[in-house]
Amino acid sequence: MQLTPEEQAILQGTQGAVLEKVMRSVVAYGETFDADRLVAISGSPHLVTSFGANTIRPYFDMLDELIEAGLHTVEPFTVDPRPTDFEHLNPGLVKRLSFGLIFGKQKTYEGQLLKLGLKDEQAFTCASYLPEVGNTPRRGEILAWSESSAVVFANAVLGARTNRNSAGIDLMCDILGKAPNFGLLTDAGRQATWKIEVVSKRLPNPHLLGSAIGIKVMEGVPYITGLETYLGQGLSQSTQDYLKDMGAAAASNGAVGLYHVEGITPEALDFKRDLLNPGYLTYRIDDDELERVLRSYPVLWKNPQAHPRSVFIGCPHLSRDQVKAWAARLEAALEVAGQSRTRVPVYLFTPPALAAELRKEASYQALLGHGIHLASICPLMHMNNPLCGRDPIVTNSNKLRTYTGARFFVDEDVENIAVTGRLPLDRGGIYA
Repeated sequence: MQLTPEEQAILQGTQGAVLEKVMRSVVAYGETFDADRLVAISGSPHLVTSFGANTIRPYFDMLDELIEAGLHTVEPFTVDPRPTDFEHLNPGLVKRLSFGLIFGKQKTYEGQLLKLGLKDEQAFTCASYLPEVGNTPRRGEILAWSESSAVVFANAVLGARTNRNSAGIDLMCDILGKAPNFGLLTDAGRQATWKIEVVSKRLPNPHLLGSAIGIKVMEGVPYITGLETYLGQGLSQSTQDYLKDMGAAAASNGAVGLYHVEGITPEALDFKRDLLNPGYLTYRIDDDELERVLRSYPVLWKNPQAHPRSVFIGCPHLSRDQVKAWAARLEAALEVAGQSRTRVPVYLFTPPALAAELRKEASYQALLGHGIHLASICPLMHMNNPLCGRDPIVTNSNKLRTYTGARFFVDEDVENIAVTGRLPLDRGGIYA
């Protein structure tokens, strides 16, 4: 890597031993991926590590060293969701105690984050780019993000530039205000290596579509055709919500950090199929392929016919429109069924600031009466508690399904499970 005189001076310790360590770490990381130089970060940071797990003490020791040296991020940052919420999920005494054993450093860790530049105590969400959170990168801004679903949204939908970094590296880059120039920060790295032809009879479920893409292309960059038929041109709010969920699935079932959608995403609008790299591969996705992917998902419940304990919706966190849409959808289904309350408790996960705002609305008490709750934790981290991980959880999130024992169903089935408490016997809408 070619370093500027200022960067070389930091590497030689002129600004202290701790900042020298930070620079050495970032340079070593960049050289691993053949970065040619460091480039200035122009957008606000977002960190992936939000949990104070007792098992990552060396990480906390590193943070103490950074704090003692007076270091912090150049700009205030947001961070992924907290792992627990006893008030709104009410896990019970035994699970509360186990959470304390697993995430016993949470309070201390949050204090460290505040000293290092955390935006505020409500800045815990995986969807930092939502307007209610305010960490929305602009097109062309250079970032050093690490949360996979946020990375792919920032790159694809917003047109910012960030690699899919690791925890710790994100923080060190943001302290320096510089990131190694390689991969998705470069024009060449943003060329599409796959052409994805979507030829389904209707708009595919975003989680299934993203899953299919991620499994096939892995770390490749897909250029997706056919979606504009259903979504229209450009980026409406509903299209952004769709792409948020599709991208999260592609990033979790593969390692997709960027995709282009013909007629919709910024770079595809500007450069069209010129984004396709010579020698690209083609993958055709029709309804049969989506059904094949769905049927390939393993059922990890101890008892596949168990009565669901909860329905988790919002991994990644839901936007305002998505919360409203799910609330209206479930209330309408309850009315049709002649019920006042869901048979299975439903949890809608959304950023803390948005949840606090929605709880002030008169309609919120009605939601609680129907068995529909708002929470702001990371459901994935919640289920990483082994006692919670055993629970038969239903979700429409492919990301949550990938990393936990939660069982995936498409939205229509999730709605029916919540209202009836019964699992579908087949894809024809018959319930046990």
